[in-house]
Amino acid sequence: MRILIGNHIDPIIRNRGDLRAWTQRVLWFAREGDLVVLCDEPDRQFLTYATSYTGVNPTNLRVLVPPGGRHGGWLLDPESLTGTEFVQAVRDALGDGGPEQVEEIFALWPSAHVSRFAAALGIEERFPGAGFFAQGGGEVGNNKATFRALAAGAGVPIPSGAVCRSEHEAADATAALLARTGAVMVKQAHNGAGVGNQLVVRDVSLASDHVGARHIHHLGSDAPGTIVAYWRERWAWASAHGRFPVVVEEFAPDAVSVYSEHYVADDGTRPTEMGRLLYVGRRLSHQIVPLRGVDEEARAQLLQGGARLAEIYRALGYRGYLSADAIITVDGHVVFTEVNAQVSGSLHIYQVIAHSIVDTAAAPERSVVEYHVPPTWAVPDFDAFLTAVNEIGCAYDPAARTGVIVSMPVIPLEPGRAQFVFCIAYAAEADRQAVREALDKRFAAVPAGTYAASDHVGVPASLTS
Repeated sequence: MRILIGNHIDPIIRNRGDLRAWTQRVLWFAREGDLVVLCDEPDRQFLTYATSYTGVNPTNLRVLVPPGGRHGGWLLDPESLTGTEFVQAVRDALGDGGPEQVEEIFALWPSAHVSRFAAALGIEERFPGAGFFAQGGGEVGNNKATFRALAAGAGVPIPSGAVCRSEHEAADATAALLARTGAVMVKQAHNGAGVGNQLVVRDVSLASDHVGARHIHHLGSDAPGTIVAYWRERWAWASAHGRFPVVVEEFAPDAVSVYSEHYVADDGTRPTEMGRLLYVGRRLSHQIVPLRGVDEEARAQLLQGGARLAEIYRALGYRGYLSADAIITVDGHVVFTEVNAQVSGSLHIYQVIAHSIVDTAAAPERSVVEYHVPPTWAVPDFDAFLTAVNEIGCAYDPAARTGVIVSMPVIPLEPGRAQFVFCIAYAAEADRQAVREALDKRFAAVPAGTYAASDHVGVPASLTS
């Protein structure tokens, strides 16, 4: 049996709001007899729903919830894992077999507190990479500035740019890049899905809707003072009040966002999947696996560069799943933009839903897309969504290997609206679009201009950072 920990990035690195629903994606990985640690009790409807696809008897899963700590159960307090009472509760739940029966500790985020939790149970060796993570390796492996240094040193192509540790450095880098391009991308060292990115635009004719950048800034003029003024205003945000360096890099217009995932083990690395990320209104809209419609040369560059990065991170001491994100430029070159050295939001899509449930490798060919519910949809709850799926006639059909699978709990975060993700297994692009359009027709009830791309829809503003 294993211990699965549904955590997220340590709040000391980046504070987050309500992650109860998002971290329950760990339930897709659960097997018979596993012990699952969550920040709150699981949504029972989702637990029953997910295990009906994985074939796990939910009554054979043991779920433990440590004390809510500073976050009140909205996300896992990392320090709660090593509390004396909780460690004893885990020992009690393991029963007569004790910690020795645990084959692996699997955590969504490689926290130092997970290493300490494993050590408290006397099974540190069951958490791959425990020594690296115990010394803050999770922050190192997921820092976008560190990534640029490692990739450059390994000869892996990255966008032109700089790692900046002051407003002055950032202004100089921005001016240098804007001298030959129409926009630059500013990146926080720690954030995801474009939430920590700001596109700084000089050429307003550039298309930006498809870009992963929650924030956008149009420079008023080409005068040097406008760049200095921008950084005076945004340095605190970009650097998390000076805690982390900031990445400033060249913007590649009309590029395609892709990724190459790998598993990093003691004895080497292996590729696990490649996929595509798509943004609408600068928000992450959906991702598709497996990667199709890409020429073989770009595919080879993506796979080789991802494998090279996986080996570099393995040499550091990282262990586990790793996603190397990249873009394919209009001239066909693959340029890597970051590494997510953690269980990404893609793993459950391809490993469980696409590979195991749908079997995308079998004939006839199938693909799987996971959509984020757009801010224009008003979905009140899980039942309303499932009812609509059934009435539209797009519920998952195991015989056809097509249809909708909800991939995280539908937990309302404000009256009449829930933010969640769902998958569509499909045969052809027309089928995917037809299902998406039918659902949009049913739920699109919020005017498109209600929320800007930078808004955190459904999350109280006091809880965002």
